[in-house]
Amino acid sequence: MNEKANSLEEKKEEIKFSVVIPAHNEEKYIGNCLESIAKASQFIKDQVEIIVVLNRCTDKTEDIAKSYNCITIKNNDKNLSKIRNTGVEIARGEIIVTIDADTLMNEHVLSKAEENLNSGKYIGGGVTGKFERMSLGIFVSTMLLIGPLLFKYGAISVGIFWCYKKDFKTINGFNENMLMAEDADFAKRLKVWGKKNGKKYGTIQNGMITSSRKFDKHGDWVLLKRPRMVLAYLKGTDHKYADEAYYENHDR
Repeated sequence: MNEKANSLEEKKEEIKFSVVIPAHNEEKYIGNCLESIAKASQFIKDQVEIIVVLNRCTDKTEDIAKSYNCITIKNNDKNLSKIRNTGVEIARGEIIVTIDADTLMNEHVLSKAEENLNSGKYIGGGVTGKFERMSLGIFVSTMLLIGPLLFKYGAISVGIFWCYKKDFKTINGFNENMLMAEDADFAKRLKVWGKKNGKKYGTIQNGMITSSRKFDKHGDWVLLKRPRMVLAYLKGTDHKYADEAYYENHDR
């Protein structure tokens, strides 16, 4: 009986998913993000760990994360690739999922990611979704960015990523030399790795809602008014624009 009890306990402690969240002063958003993950993991809650990578937080982000029993680790780099990779390094799950703190995961995302990976047809993939609000300005700004990124990186979905940890490690995770568009770069390399192994890059449709805070702060027409920002995304290594996009005030 003791051996059986120990076996059941070990099985209960197995972690299938590790959800990694980069967080720089995210007290306004991270609670809702964590609630969305809890709903998505309601049928597998004992198999999901959430890792919040605290990036120079001076607000209540850490307290909120701990109130949800998240694992927390600190990384002080102004580099989203390094921040995410830091979280993956300590992940115990066989499946890695990355999500931003200002994004809500729909209830079907984790189960669909598991289904896709179990099928053996997919190397991993991304998620499509929508902004919490939409306007003509946001649509135009988004198209101004998506068009050049599609030309450079091909047809890929980003937002939330999902793949086996072993494949994440094989392609060396997020490129730490890139400060912007690191997500598109990661998606392209994951897609190429999948093709080499006879697998497809998958997309989970309508899987997330992300905040419009950058448009709220800089204006809905920001990329039309500031075309250099688009060029900075394409370049990927511009410290000035990366700091402005991700690290000023309460941004990521």
